[in-house]
Amino acid sequence: MDLSTTYLGLSLRSPLMPSACPLTCELDNIKRAEDAGAGAIVLPSVFEEQITRESEELDLALEQGSLSTAEALSYFPQVGEFRLGPEDYLEHVQAAKDAVRIPIIASLNGASLGGWTAYARQIQQAGADALELNIYYIPTDPNLTSAEVEKTYLDILRAVKAAVTIPVAVKLSPYFSSMANMARQLDQAGADGLVLFNRFYQPDIDLDALEVEHSLLLSTPQARRLPLRWIALLYGHVKASLAATSGIHTAADALKILMAGADVTMLCSVLLRKGISQIGVIERDMRQWMEQHEYESVAQLKGCLSQEKCPEPSAFERAQYMRVISTWKPS
Repeated sequence: MDLSTTYLGLSLRSPLMPSACPLTCELDNIKRAEDAGAGAIVLPSVFEEQITRESEELDLALEQGSLSTAEALSYFPQVGEFRLGPEDYLEHVQAAKDAVRIPIIASLNGASLGGWTAYARQIQQAGADALELNIYYIPTDPNLTSAEVEKTYLDILRAVKAAVTIPVAVKLSPYFSSMANMARQLDQAGADGLVLFNRFYQPDIDLDALEVEHSLLLSTPQARRLPLRWIALLYGHVKASLAATSGIHTAADALKILMAGADVTMLCSVLLRKGISQIGVIERDMRQWMEQHEYESVAQLKGCLSQEKCPEPSAFERAQYMRVISTWKPS
């Protein structure tokens, strides 16, 4: 049974891999993920704000020190509130590369052009095999047009691509007015991969405290349907690798995503709930299903249920929608 796949030009033993999450912040977890069968590892994101904050604090420290005596040593910046600062993150990349044989993919989370794009080069120098751009950008200005929003994504991608030679994937939001066109633009701008989709964490309101409440909600298998749909529509229409994230909890979820056309399936919530060893459980169940249905490899099943051969995917989508609505019956 051949579970190997190719993602961002990297050869992986399996399409199963942890996405950027707190688990991959620990070196022992990265080793356990490799032992469990992960094809690659995506490290947690380092944030644009961390990089710019460290730079600003260093500039301030140097300015303050220049007006003081040589004995005044208390002007160095203090450790920030983030667990892994920029320097720590580079050390984590190096340590992860030394600890495992599978590819290590670093992650940058930002929303604007700036010094953080230069930091991408340092990540490459630290040994990362690829880089995932998590562009967490929520446009709230009503004067900002959709074209301007799209240009922000494209400008960030081009700036980072100009700074590094390793493959670069873009983790996308699903909220573009024309998702297919945006995917095509990123593909043409040089994205080596598209990760579908970024989850924007939604706030709630605490009625007792009368304030905004922030809480992390882990995904459910139902969340799989959004990346499943768009990967099926994009497969064969972009050159970039396709990765699915959010809602992949079982072997059935992973198999469906691969049949839609994904090169890899990223896991997060299921690992947070059940542990890293769940990678091996999902792989075992995948192998069992593939053997029962006489599939010899991931390559054989990948894209078999995509819309590549459908001349009008939008018409197909509408037909499926009409079918669902017309056949629904109350329980």
